[in-house]
Amino acid sequence: MGHDLYSFVFRGQLAEQALDKAGRKRYVTEEAFFSEELAKKLHFDEIDPKYVEQSKTMITVFATITAFENATREFVYSVLFENYKTEWWTKGVQNNIRTRAESRKAEEAKVKWHVNRGDAMMSYLDFGDLTKIMLSSDNWQLFQPYVDSQDWVRALFDDIEKSRNVIMHSGVLDEYDIARVGLNIRDWLRQINA
Repeated sequence: MGHDLYSFVFRGQLAEQALDKAGRKRYVTEEAFFSEELAKKLHFDEIDPKYVEQSKTMITVFATITAFENATREFVYSVLFENYKTEWWTKGVQNNIRTRAESRKAEEAKVKWHVNRGDAMMSYLDFGDLTKIMLSSDNWQLFQPYVDSQDWVRALFDDIEKSRNVIMHSGVLDEYDIARVGLNIRDWLRQINA
């Protein structure tokens, strides 16, 4: 399964590059994220307009942080898989993190009426676990070619996680926090994709 996932992701990255070369617009307006049809199914119009407007201002921030988190999960997975192959989960993820993720997956599997996070174990990790995995003494040499400073990685992810937690728990960021998120994401992507 790990090899299939790796191939799937690699093909997805090639598709992304092809779309960019074909002129795909990378930035979309808030309206592109907001679906009137979906809003009707969710009874969005029945919620106090004050909260609706607050949430609309955070749609792009939420989508960006979610995309960043998923891309980072994939980056960590790909580095671990490249080095540990099919043993990436047991050799690359600390016992306490692995146990917590496996427990989450088992609990979600009991709830048959609701979709779960999926088959990929990376989906069951906390955002902060990604930093712990990269910076662990067993894995640091694998990630060091991408980022040379553990302090920088820790600070960058701590900053993003603070904003992530506000957004994921229905909060609203101010313009300075939004700018900081953007700068951190830009710096991270430039560093690992250089």
